[in-house]
Amino acid sequence: MPVPSIDAGVLERGGVRLAISGPRATITLDRPDVLNAQTPATWQALRHIGEQLDPDVRVVVVRGSGRAFSAGLDRRMFTGEPVDGEPGGLGAILSLPAAEADARIASYQAGFTWLRDPARVTIAAVQGHAIGAGFQLALACDFRVLAEDAQFCMAETGLGLVPDLGGTLPLVRLVGYSRAAEMCVTSRRVSAEESLRIGLANSVVPADGLDAAVDELVAAVLKPMAGAVSETLALVLAAAESPTAEAQLVLERAAQLRRLQSFAALSAQS
Repeated sequence: MPVPSIDAGVLERGGVRLAISGPRATITLDRPDVLNAQTPATWQALRHIGEQLDPDVRVVVVRGSGRAFSAGLDRRMFTGEPVDGEPGGLGAILSLPAAEADARIASYQAGFTWLRDPARVTIAAVQGHAIGAGFQLALACDFRVLAEDAQFCMAETGLGLVPDLGGTLPLVRLVGYSRAAEMCVTSRRVSAEESLRIGLANSVVPADGLDAAVDELVAAVLKPMAGAVSETLALVLAAAESPTAEAQLVLERAAQLRRLQSFAALSAQS
């Protein structure tokens, strides 16, 4: 099937809707009848957006339609029913040679990992359930703004699986090993209030104030120069990997020199 272009303002594919307005892109999981449950088509659509999004887009908001962010995997992934026109759900992966099975899961992960690219700021606007793959999608973003009814849950272990969409690393970075291990192993629900207290959420707002809070954060993110924001994000990401102090200082010096060179180039053009 031909891949739709996203040069236009709106793309709808695989239950995912993309709207672009100037430097802002909004990605909406749009299957409210199943609480925005995810399938391989969801991940393919997300990957396609990440590969094709215009570099002039500086901030991406990820949200769900209806009363939930995302309830995780579509139940058909576990039953063997056809999903997105393909038979077998998760079990179909087992029929592939090992290298192909690994590549298949890697392609799913690619729908999430691009959201951590410091080239742009990504914001998850979370209401209701963010379960399993939904939790991992929120974790892939730089910031998380939660409605008061939001609940996170890493449900995979309770289903006999593991989190494999890139969520374990940001979770450990945000809350530490012990908390992350407990959340993943017990699959317990984490409220919005607890998420704010332990560092999973940047802010928690009333449900009817979620859009306004996200709009305010987007405006704040767009105020600084784009290059300064992306360089700073890259530095913060590097710092989260716990390098030596000297290594981080080297990265900071190099980033600052690039910014100064950028200023010099702009002055030369004026």
